[in-house]
Amino acid sequence: MQLTPRMSPPHRTATAAARATAGTGTGTGASVSASRRRRLRAPLLLALLTAAATLAAATGCGTRLPSSAFAPRPGTGASSATGPTTANQNPASDVGVTPAQIHIGILASLTSPVGSAAFSGPGYGAQAFFRALNDSGGVHGRTVTVTVCDDGGSGIGNQDCVHQLIDHDQVFALDATAALDYAGAPYVNQKDVPDIGGQPITTVYDQYPHLYEIGGSNAPRDGRTVGWNGTLYQSTEIFRFFKQRLGTVRAAVVAYNQADSTRYASQLTAGLHAEGYHVLSQTVDLALPDFQAVAAAMKADGSQLLFDAMDTRGNAALCKAMDTAGVSVLAKVTNVENWSESVRTDYSSSPNCRNVLWATSSSRNYEDVQYPAVAQFRAAMAKYFPDQQSQLSAWNLEGWAAAQWLTDAVASCGANVTRACVEHFMNRTQPYDAHNLILPASFVPTPPPTGDTNACLNAARWQDSAQGGRGGWVTQVPNMDTNCYVVPQLPYTP
Repeated sequence: MQLTPRMSPPHRTATAAARATAGTGTGTGASVSASRRRRLRAPLLLALLTAAATLAAATGCGTRLPSSAFAPRPGTGASSATGPTTANQNPASDVGVTPAQIHIGILASLTSPVGSAAFSGPGYGAQAFFRALNDSGGVHGRTVTVTVCDDGGSGIGNQDCVHQLIDHDQVFALDATAALDYAGAPYVNQKDVPDIGGQPITTVYDQYPHLYEIGGSNAPRDGRTVGWNGTLYQSTEIFRFFKQRLGTVRAAVVAYNQADSTRYASQLTAGLHAEGYHVLSQTVDLALPDFQAVAAAMKADGSQLLFDAMDTRGNAALCKAMDTAGVSVLAKVTNVENWSESVRTDYSSSPNCRNVLWATSSSRNYEDVQYPAVAQFRAAMAKYFPDQQSQLSAWNLEGWAAAQWLTDAVASCGANVTRACVEHFMNRTQPYDAHNLILPASFVPTPPPTGDTNACLNAARWQDSAQGGRGGWVTQVPNMDTNCYVVPQLPYTP
């Protein structure tokens, strides 16, 4: 089971000046506010995952998997992709670093209660990057070895994986983490292990200073409290975007009668109200949802826009009920976690609803191969993971971006690769865009947000007519870097 279509979290500020300085250099670029893109993601994912876990048995402890568990590893090339340094010149400079190799760990809830595919995307993308990197010679004469640990989607399993990777395998860093219950985060932070480009499924990435989520964070991350003394912020650019783009003024929000789901629904409602929407709130029973009644209520209310706090099972059933009742909306909004090829099959019984699915994110559309980094990602995924083409997703692309980020941080160290050097790169004031794959992100702490912010986002729509009638995601904005809105920032407690 995949994660539900839902609203994308708030996004970072991005300007043309910031983009121009957001690459891999070390100079001080234009100042941009770090992303608040994950502020809504954590409570929403927790809502969905708690609901899904209620319907499925929890899994056991983690299993350490070698890189070969994902796919065969390629041979390494003869030349260095990132400089002339050779292994003979490299010292064994830190834990997990030898003259010839750097050992990286990936935490993933591959066998979680919500299904085997839900959290595998970032890991596949990261491994595709590292394998392509190794084929071209590695980074300054070192190749990257990867160990994947499946935590089973449980907190105990996650702690087991963290200890296995850090204490036994002695990895240098973690990359592209996608863990349902990141219970091992305090130990990762305690051991000063950089965790680069993780997916913020829980709030730990806004708490611990050695954890760096893929979208950046401007929270203090002092290791004591989440956000600013327990408060996080959401901005409203997604609602503003649809209001201006589609002329929507009436929205529906559908949730389960489960605490986390209803809590997230209230945040959606607050954001919609802040943008002047009329909101129809609907709650269904988690075990026996009456989606026919929801569809009827939406039809009577004239809903134009649909958000939810449900899993894919619920969303597919709601879409089927809408198609059956002849209910149409201008957009059913999902985000980066569900920006995936699987939409083709997940919504096979509700084609009308499927064709109004919109996704928002702060990363490129994986279909847009006119961008060189996207084209490189697609070529590597096709080469190293051909069996994943029917499951290709935005999370694959963000996993690739996470690996690029770690690699650029390592490359900045030259021959003397250390955790401290990598974190110096991560904490610099210059924003980073993973070679034009994500909106510029940084980890510069700021005071609690006040007033309005300039926030940007990418958006795409699923169209069955795309890809020669095969169907696909079609980008709906000229450029995510300039698709920006000055919007309010609303506090909430996760």
